[in-house]
Amino acid sequence: MEKIKFSVIIPVYNRAKTIQRAIDSVLNQNYSPLEIIVIDDGSTDETPQIIEKYGDKINIIHQANRGVSAARNKGIKAARGEWIALLDSDDEWLPHKLKLQQDFILENGDFQILQTEEIWIRHGKRVNPMKKHQKFGGHIFYQSLPLCIISPSAVVFTQKLFQRYGGFDESLPVCEDYDLWLRISANEMVGFIPEPGILKYGGHDDQLSRQYWGMDRFRIRALEKLVNHASLTREQREAAYREIITKATILQHGAQKRHGNAEYWEKLIQHYSRRLTDNGSNL
Repeated sequence: MEKIKFSVIIPVYNRAKTIQRAIDSVLNQNYSPLEIIVIDDGSTDETPQIIEKYGDKINIIHQANRGVSAARNKGIKAARGEWIALLDSDDEWLPHKLKLQQDFILENGDFQILQTEEIWIRHGKRVNPMKKHQKFGGHIFYQSLPLCIISPSAVVFTQKLFQRYGGFDESLPVCEDYDLWLRISANEMVGFIPEPGILKYGGHDDQLSRQYWGMDRFRIRALEKLVNHASLTREQREAAYREIITKATILQHGAQKRHGNAEYWEKLIQHYSRRLTDNGSNL
């Protein structure tokens, strides 16, 4: 039987408490990947010493601290596999994760990107995700506009697809995955396996999403890139305009309460409201 060659990419920065769990979950897969690449993004804790103990079981790349996008991009550039499997250093794969995805790929040859369902763990306890986090398969562009519904730790994709869409945006400190998945889902079908393949941990203080206020600021940056540079249908562009307006309105209200720069968000709302009107008039 044909074997899918996965390169596993694990970026890590100061995660001495969780990196061993992540790496061990890959080594314990019942379908072995071609390679495991760990990118140490300039860690200053015991992370380097922990990963060095694995010897030739993993490939280690060290770099100065440049952020998760730069770390992932560097690891993927070094990868030899046709398929890339990401794993965040604070998450954990279930033992059958890669086997599930290999079987899906062999049975559904048209997909170049797919993910499994996931189990959420918050503060050590299993919790149920809210409806807005529900995962879908197929053409998921519209469902992906409000927030990221593809989990990096659950997804695999081809090298070819990744290169076609330009990789992770290294200028985005967060929401870099939202940005890439939007660019991809605007044109590509996304496969979905409803069986959980990962344990997704949250609630800890060093989560990137907890280090920045107003995450929609970065989602708007991604959406503006999308509408200004990507090839979209009229319906997709209008939906993206509406999402920018929705998110900018929330940020405007927040800025008013904090005596922040509400005027900036008001101008953005007006700008994309005009573009939405103009787009509709050009039918």
